[in-house]
Amino acid sequence: MKPQSQVRHGGKILADALAGHGVEYAFGVPGESFLPALDGIHDVRDRLKFIICRQEGGASYMADAVGKLTGKPAALFVTRGPGATNGSVGVHTAFQDSTPLIMLIGQVGNDMVDREAFQEIDYRRMYGEMAKWVAQIDRAERIPEYISHAMHTATSGRPGPVVLALPEDMLFSEASVADAAHYKPVRAAPAPADMQEIARLLSQAKQPLVILGGGGWDATARETLRTFLEKNQLPAGASFRCQDLLDNRSASYVGHVGIGIDPALATRVRDADVVLVIGARLGEMTTSAYTLFDVPVPRQTLIHVHAGAEELGRVYQGAVLVNSGYAEFVAALSQIQLDGSRWSAWTQSARSAYLAYVGKPQTLPGAVQYGEIVQQVSQALPDDAIICNGAGNFATWVHRYYTYRGWRTQLAPTNGSMGYGVPAAIAAKIAQPHRTCVAFAGDGDFLMNGQELATAAQYGANVIVIVVNNGMYGTIRMHQEREYPGRVSGTELKNPDFAALARAYGAHGETVQETAQFAPAFARAMAAGKPALIELQLDPEAITPTTTLSALRAQGFAKK
Repeated sequence: MKPQSQVRHGGKILADALAGHGVEYAFGVPGESFLPALDGIHDVRDRLKFIICRQEGGASYMADAVGKLTGKPAALFVTRGPGATNGSVGVHTAFQDSTPLIMLIGQVGNDMVDREAFQEIDYRRMYGEMAKWVAQIDRAERIPEYISHAMHTATSGRPGPVVLALPEDMLFSEASVADAAHYKPVRAAPAPADMQEIARLLSQAKQPLVILGGGGWDATARETLRTFLEKNQLPAGASFRCQDLLDNRSASYVGHVGIGIDPALATRVRDADVVLVIGARLGEMTTSAYTLFDVPVPRQTLIHVHAGAEELGRVYQGAVLVNSGYAEFVAALSQIQLDGSRWSAWTQSARSAYLAYVGKPQTLPGAVQYGEIVQQVSQALPDDAIICNGAGNFATWVHRYYTYRGWRTQLAPTNGSMGYGVPAAIAAKIAQPHRTCVAFAGDGDFLMNGQELATAAQYGANVIVIVVNNGMYGTIRMHQEREYPGRVSGTELKNPDFAALARAYGAHGETVQETAQFAPAFARAMAAGKPALIELQLDPEAITPTTTLSALRAQGFAKK
């Protein structure tokens, strides 16, 4: 039955379109440039919830987190100029992380365009390289068309962000227009000839390796792949911050192919004869700065499967390049019969090396042993708990010592963006309140979006934030000591009392100064019935899971 036309103002048409496509959450800071949209959302608030945030950067990370968590786009509303520039960080994250997201920007009226009006920016130029599609809706009657186009673009092929500018006069204007039907994502499927060649290459392998990554997976594909890997005794690693694509307890899981890769795993990647990459982009982080594979023709026989055709052959030529959705590819892959005995010893060796690597953490200077605490968190939480983090050296402990077990239990930016963990955990808790959500954040990382604790308190999003405080921008200090030993510049931090700050927001706050204090503090945080923050006071010497600042400085001087 054809939808009936209705006379509505642009903001109402927009809100009805978003809700009609199943968008459940809109994150943003209200702006006068999109008042009609806020008015429209009021009428569909039972289906489309507007989450009031404290800064557009935090709002943009929340929208990205919901897209990662659910596979469906969330909306990000920002006002023109400053709001749009603040929100750009989440768009860049969504693009590099392959996350569906719809950014909606209030824009100056059409009668003022190209005059450098108040807060005016040309968003097509600004966002051209940060989004899959950037456009402006100039006529209210075309809103259903543009939103349908945006939803299809954000979710089809390689998922990603779409940016739409909304001129103020367009939102206020009225039009008689019908709503569009719900979007249908478009995904390619592998050709039978490609699957036959993949079967041939894998059947001849002696040291195969699978690498998983990217956005666009679903729970069914994940479990189908796990069954296939275990049945055929194939070893599999996860690309940077995609560790939840395979239960880390699986006999096939062999580690994290990301920053700070286990040297033994890096050697294994180089020594593999056939590498099947499903979903990962084979960018800088996954290839250890393009050193694990020769450019442009790898020594290994490379089979690369990706949802975006433009990614195939971008850096590396492959023996087989397959443009396919991951559910579609895994369904075809699961029909292949292999003899796992050919490489079972190789897989068992890789698994044993992984278990040794994530075993007992090395003892580092200070009364707080952070590695032990991460393991305690891993053991205390249910399998479906969601772990979020931003960027910084603090995250390397999490990636190494936390065991990711359930589907969509890792929300972290593959573009290495700071300030992500806290808003991501809040958004995840709002979207799926039955799950436990924990954010790890460095001291510098936390203060980039720590103000969103106010959002957590407002919406009853009872997250737990673990702030790792070592009084510095640790990653940059690490590089500084390697390159310019002893010449500390621009990396020191004077921090607040984080526990007291949390209490000021209405959250539960505690400080941990030695390892034994953590377990009871974490139990109290879990039982607090409100957002909670635990500050870990980490010795600055404990700069990575395996070395100290003093050791790095000594190495730096030795190089000079």
